[in-house]
Amino acid sequence: MFVIFSVFYILIAAAMIVLILMQRGAGADAGSGFGGGASATVFGARGSSSFMTRATAVLAALFFLLSLGMGIYLSRHGAPQNGGADLGVMSGLANPPAATQNAQPPAPANAEVPQATKPAGDVPAATTPAQSAEVPAATAPAKPASTPEKK
Repeated sequence: MFVIFSVFYILIAAAMIVLILMQRGAGADAGSGFGGGASATVFGARGSSSFMTRATAVLAALFFLLSLGMGIYLSRHGAPQNGGADLGVMSGLANPPAATQNAQPPAPANAEVPQATKPAGDVPAATTPAQSAEVPAATAPAKPASTPEKK
């Protein structure tokens, strides 16, 4: 049932787009309206609406009603609502495992591999050349040369 509504929905939308693009805009005759003196309005007098404007209005009404109907149909007969229990990929983050208080680190898989130890003796910290070189003190800015005053 929903597939039939979707097909009509797409056809109505395409027909409405075509009709709107085929119509002539109200501002197309604005230049002749100022100098022609044909009517007192800026964009010309609008008599009874043409076939295209009536067809567009009917298609727009059908589009609106079909949108409303599909929304109501999906709210009642759509996918069951589970209250956010199905988070997909994020479901693993919804309930993180509780950390145990006195958990021991897992034993290494290969017991023959020695563990890292602290190096023997004191190792001095590395220094960069910028740290060891002396930085000259900042000098005061030079005073501008005085210019003779003009009178």
